[in-house]
Parts: sequence; C-alpha cells; structure tokens
Amino acid sequence: MQPSADATVFIVDDDAGVRDALSWLLRSRRLLSSSFANAEEFAAVLEGGLRPTHPCCLLLDVRMPGMSGLALFERLAERGLVEALPVIFLTGHADVPTAVDMVKRGAFDFCEKPFSDNALVDRVEEALRRSAAVLAAQREKGVLLGRLAELTDRERDVMGLVAKGLPNKLIADQLNISVRTVEVHRARVFDKMEVKSAVELANLLRDLEA
Repeated sequence: MQPSADATVFIVDDDAGVRDALSWLLRSRRLLSSSFANAEEFAAVLEGGLRPTHPCCLLLDVRMPGMSGLALFERLAERGLVEALPVIFLTGHADVPTAVDMVKRGAFDFCEKPFSDNALVDRVEEALRRSAAVLAAQREKGVLLGRLAELTDRERDVMGLVAKGLPNKLIADQLNISVRTVEVHRARVFDKMEVKSAVELANLLRDLEA
C-alpha cells in the first residue's frame, strides 16, 4: 500500500548536499519532503505546537553542530510523538551502536551512510504507513472518548458492570435500582457507544485503556 498523497517526510541534516539529494530521491518516489538545516530549526517547529495530523516521518542526522539528532529525538520522545512521527536516524559507521540504542528506545530505524536509495525509501514508506496507522488509531480513540463523554454518571456505572459480565439482576442489586432501570440504561449505553453486546462493549473499553 502506497503512503497517502498528503504524507510528509521531514529531513534534518546540516549537510545541504545530503538534504538536496534526499529531497530529490523522495520526489522521484512521489513523496513530499520538508528540509531543516539543523535540529534547532525543527525544534522551533516542535515548540510551536507540532502535532502530526497527516502521515509523516523524520530522517534525522545523528551528529550535527549545536543540538544533536539524539537531543532532538529525546524532545520528541518526551512529547510522545515518536509513534505518530517515526524517526529514522541517518548515521555514520561510528554512530551505529548509538543508533541501535535509539531504536531500542523507540526510534523506527537507522540507515548507515552511504545508504542504498531504494532501501532507505522502502523504510521511509514503511514508516509513513506506521504513522498513518497510529494516527488512525488516535482518531478512533478520540471518537470513542467523545462517546464516553456523552454518558451520564449512572450510565457509566451500569456500563462498567455490564462490561464485567454481570447480569441485569445483579447490576440492579449493586446499584440499588430496578431491573427495568438497568435495562433502560443498558440500552442507552449500547446506543451511545454504538455496540450490540456486552462482549463488544468490554472489548471497546479494553482498547481504550491500551
């Protein structure tokens, strides 16, 4: 599956030649890119409130004057952005162990310079697909949280017990309400949460907690 047309690859490298070459390579595979000459430039965008809404990934040089790629990665990780904005480190041979460590800490991958054009773009496309999946999951979670917000306190009480598999009679006893009232609340919960069974409701709530 090809990445969506609005996908963007961010390039952060202090070498203008590398930035230009990468931009051209990505363009040849019909991928949009946006380049930054140093980590500080991208950090400024980050501080401006960058929140990925479209599939994206970051090609990030490990060693740069001033703020290093590693320091920028840490900022992204602190903001919980490395899932929606996968990071592929561009590294020299000496930095491979460091890049491997960053992958263990959440980076998507690393490519050693000089890298294979096809191999790099293949990983970029995979990173963009990962980003798209994460963003879709985040949007779905937002929708579900919106549905939860529409529930009354009593509906939430009933929902929690329904999700645990309790029958209406036991729910009524625990909440000191009538079975008929439980049935009404249960129906409203199913309608608002757009589910058809207690099992489906339990699975949905478990996904929300993940």
